[in-house]
Amino acid sequence: MTVVHVLFGTESGNAEMVADDIAAAFDGQGFETVTAELTDVAVSDLAAMEIAVFVSSTYGEGGLPETAAPFYDALMAERPDLTGVRFAAFGLGDSVYETFNNAIDTLRGALLELGAEQIGTTARHDAASTTPATDLAGTWAGDLLTLMAA
Repeated sequence: MTVVHVLFGTESGNAEMVADDIAAAFDGQGFETVTAELTDVAVSDLAAMEIAVFVSSTYGEGGLPETAAPFYDALMAERPDLTGVRFAAFGLGDSVYETFNNAIDTLRGALLELGAEQIGTTARHDAASTTPATDLAGTWAGDLLTLMAA
């Protein structure tokens, strides 16, 4: 059974809720899911992951949340070869800021630079919208499942 690692970086807990919803969408669909905060993930473990879903909020003026910044710093310092790793990306931000969803773009860019392959499009939730992040997560995860089944 394919394991999907749903990895999140959060400041206020919203990205964790979205990560839980994404993991729930994969459950019962032929996948095993493991959900973890990025502070609990070693960069050296990434290369062994078949599929990783990254969920991150953007903090302040475009920064990574407190629970994602150390992971990103280690990723850039260690620079592992991520060829063969497939990932998806879901960002949370607020379009009133010029740096809307910058954190997920930062993580996504690093993963691509290190050889990982992105599955699907990057989801970008906007806190200024009336759509709850969990609703977007469910729809996006469903689209991702369709892509992975093809």
